[in-house]
Amino acid sequence: MANKFKIILLLFLVFASCEKQEDNYVPENLQVNNFIWKGLNLYYLWQADEPDLADNRFGNQTELNNFLNGYSNPNDLFQHLLNKPISQFPEGEAIDRFSVLFSDYSQLEGILSGTTLNNGMDYGLKYKNGDNGVVFGWVRYVLPNSDAVAKNVTRGMLFYAVNGVELYNDKHNAENPLNNIDELLGKNTTYTINLANYDNGNITPNGQSIILTKSVLSENPVYLTKVIESGNKKIGYLMYNGFFSQYESQLNAAFGQLKSQGVTDLVLDLRYNSGGSIATAGRLASMITGQFNGQIFGKQQWNAKAQAYFNQNNPSELIDLFPSTIGNGQAINSLNLNKVHVLTSKSTASASELVINGLEPYINVVQIGDITVGKNVGSITLYDSPTFTKSDINTKHKHAMQPLVLKITNKNNFGDYINGLQPDELIKENYGNLGVLGESTEPLLNAAIIKITTGGRSNQPQHKEFKDFKDSKSLNEIGTDMYLEKVPLIK
Repeated sequence: MANKFKIILLLFLVFASCEKQEDNYVPENLQVNNFIWKGLNLYYLWQADEPDLADNRFGNQTELNNFLNGYSNPNDLFQHLLNKPISQFPEGEAIDRFSVLFSDYSQLEGILSGTTLNNGMDYGLKYKNGDNGVVFGWVRYVLPNSDAVAKNVTRGMLFYAVNGVELYNDKHNAENPLNNIDELLGKNTTYTINLANYDNGNITPNGQSIILTKSVLSENPVYLTKVIESGNKKIGYLMYNGFFSQYESQLNAAFGQLKSQGVTDLVLDLRYNSGGSIATAGRLASMITGQFNGQIFGKQQWNAKAQAYFNQNNPSELIDLFPSTIGNGQAINSLNLNKVHVLTSKSTASASELVINGLEPYINVVQIGDITVGKNVGSITLYDSPTFTKSDINTKHKHAMQPLVLKITNKNNFGDYINGLQPDELIKENYGNLGVLGESTEPLLNAAIIKITTGGRSNQPQHKEFKDFKDSKSLNEIGTDMYLEKVPLIK
């Protein structure tokens, strides 16, 4: 009788174990979709607003599998689970403008580190009021040791076509926008830019062209550092084009250089800086100041599930403090300033805006240039693994995603700048007079120098005939990202 009972108990345990394994079973063809759903269910900022991401949406794995099976393309599932994504809603109605799924995380990692397939020509794209869809490009700066340098591409060059095809984007057709920008500039490894002249507000083809070829290129974001003396002022100028943590030593060295020369003021040029590491943003803020170490730089706000977990288990995870060291432990070179002048444009985004907003409660931040992008949300990189990190990663595919997971406010709880940060002095760049970066006559830098030395304004004419479209960084999908480099564990 005892043996019979043991056999029955053993069969029951085996059956229960098999049933449990079956309930957790994910077919290989659904593993990418399963990763997408579970990662977004746990971390996505708007998880509570998406019915198909609700914790009680599926009773077990089998029900989830049946749902996932309805999406043969992982990106279709990803877009479906987002909160009014830009891929499905016009710009004015979209809520999630930045979450991205990658089929190969190597490409994602490269972009986050500043390493891309690049010909070295950093450009902006504009269209003229009244010219329906006609777009032109303008060179903002050129990377060292690049094909663009070798081909004598310089700041201020204009191009109206690529491979003889005029650039075009119909912003008025929200249902079916016609756009050849990515096809011509994003996907082509080699292309010809057809040049034009700026002629009293008109973009006039001049018959010249340049062939450019992309290669794997790493961008040091510390583009230009110098000191300009004007009267009794020693003005430090730093053009910084991306918050890439592996270049923090170079950034810190630049501040050491400015400090050793005894600068009295700083002009921080972020007009072409579309973002990057949240941690690096905090370190830059400490380089500018230094007298606020250990105080609150930013406050993170996650979805309700994650926020509750952090509040209960690790509340310090939600607070970013002014640090005293960079990522490798090296002491920060601080200028201890009480005022900073920041140059901005319609390409200034995310981590750049975070620096401006995070410093506002502490020092006088004078913003000169154009209104910023308005990206007050940040992301993390999620891999298909038990912890969503790269540890024990699923080797059957290389998908990874960069979903929006948090908002950041400053010490005073301000973080609602979705329409951009407004400048103290509005100046739009003039394509007939762009100037040389770092020279005191360059219009935006000149405006900052006047502000520093006299307190006055430059009274430059406003060129409102052109509107921003995209730029070379935004064509990289996460070119305007602000992100945490470490995925916080939620159990």
